[in-house]
Amino acid sequence: MEILTPILTLGFLGLIFGAGLAIAAKNFAIQVDPRLEKIHGLLPAANCGACGQAGCFGFAESLLSGKTNIDSCRVAEEKIKEKIAQVLGKKLEKKVKKIAVLHCNGGSKVKNRFIYEGIEDCVAANLVLGGHKECVFGCLGFDTCAKACPFGAISMSDEGLPIVDKNKCKACNKCVEACPKKLFSLVPVTHNVYVACSSHDLGKDTRVVCPVGCIACKKCEQVCSVDAIHVIDNLAVIDYHKCTSCGECVKACPMKTISLPAGRQG
Repeated sequence: MEILTPILTLGFLGLIFGAGLAIAAKNFAIQVDPRLEKIHGLLPAANCGACGQAGCFGFAESLLSGKTNIDSCRVAEEKIKEKIAQVLGKKLEKKVKKIAVLHCNGGSKVKNRFIYEGIEDCVAANLVLGGHKECVFGCLGFDTCAKACPFGAISMSDEGLPIVDKNKCKACNKCVEACPKKLFSLVPVTHNVYVACSSHDLGKDTRVVCPVGCIACKKCEQVCSVDAIHVIDNLAVIDYHKCTSCGECVKACPMKTISLPAGRQG
């Protein structure tokens, strides 16, 4: 009898505490939107952070809360985005795909103004007098952008210039953020021309340091029938809202600065 009493007491207390926990679990349970798991399952699981969220799960949560939109995911294919839109009960607005292009074609064509023996990283090299290249606007030739790309879409050419693979590029913007010279931009894949230069020096000064840089001659302006290209601050700039990719500016450029993106060849 002496043993039975504490056993019954403990059993009774356990029953009370168990019931209390069950009630608390029911009343204080966090309600999870069943769509969250579906959306997360559809996402590519790249966790690249290009959307600005903490991985794919964070993106799914932000999407459900209305803080972001489906197109913020730069990695998912259109068919996946359409499925996510169906889960959300929305209609997906189709947008033109973009790819990254490098606004520089100097590379090994541009001489070094001093010998750089520091960390082989563009950001580090740029801290030393703006880099070792004679053109202070141009690519420094290290693979910082390639390392930053989570999809392996960038490789380095023999001339020391990044080449973007159009099939692998997801327009995640990582290379744009990584380049200290701001040489990358995202261009609609439907357009076939871009300016491979970022120099704002006077034409005569550009000629001295780079054989393929923009010299602000305005010949591209003169041949463009749709007024889509203008020389602004000594550099040709294309308005892709007007550009028809006719290629006349490519033919007219005496420096071969305006051309097809290397990653789109073929």
